[in-house]
Amino acid sequence: MLPVLPSLRARGRSGSCRRGFTLIELLVVIAIIAILAGMLLPALSRAKGQAQGTACLGNIRQLMLAWSMYADDSLDRYANNHGIDQTRAERNTWVNNVLDWTASEENTNLVYVTHGLLGPYAGGAAGVFRCPSDKSRALCGARTRSYSMNSQVGDPGVLTNRFNPDYIQFYKAGDLAVPAQIFVFIDEHPDTINDGFFMNRLHEPNWGNLPASYHNRSAMLSFADGHTESHRWLVPDTVRPPEQGAAAGSLPAVPPTDFNWLRDHTSVLRN
Repeated sequence: MLPVLPSLRARGRSGSCRRGFTLIELLVVIAIIAILAGMLLPALSRAKGQAQGTACLGNIRQLMLAWSMYADDSLDRYANNHGIDQTRAERNTWVNNVLDWTASEENTNLVYVTHGLLGPYAGGAAGVFRCPSDKSRALCGARTRSYSMNSQVGDPGVLTNRFNPDYIQFYKAGDLAVPAQIFVFIDEHPDTINDGFFMNRLHEPNWGNLPASYHNRSAMLSFADGHTESHRWLVPDTVRPPEQGAAAGSLPAVPPTDFNWLRDHTSVLRN
């Protein structure tokens, strides 16, 4: 009589046929996971960047609302836009701090942004003054501000007509013929941002203040009519790493494509 072989079911219960992954199978699984991760991580990074860009535009939109409400309460005159010396001496400008890379408390003390002229109109929310993509840190911690205001908008005090006397200074709404063409706020490169006064000599194609490029080679701007937009820089040298020393000094704008675009949205020549 032939011996009775155990059934497949029985053998499965006894565990005699179990086996683990072979080394080759394990390597294949790891390779597949690595390929999937390589495909997904760039997409996740892009999604994160897009979310931060949207948040940055939202911040600038809130600053624009604060700027507009201030003007409404001030007989249509725009908020002061002072330079370094006057900002520190008077603390009577749209934002009252001067940033650098040192341990100065002006880099981190939220009071300097929330108690500027626009702070109360922004609901005292310090977060709207900083782009979420801006990771710059001074010696004493994360800096509080990423945005600056067009130097030709608002009352520049002692700096009136010092840098661009051939161009119109916009003190109030009536001074603007085409509000949609003049920017008010811009995110500035962390290596040139100091006061809230974004200034370049418009007749000289050199970057004294360099715009940021946090958002896929783009900067976020708001315009005097209230709209906001993202503008992508075309010249590779305009896009500098967001770190100390990356944009120090006066940088030639060569070719001047990006510089000219920003100049044409800063002011217009006097008649």
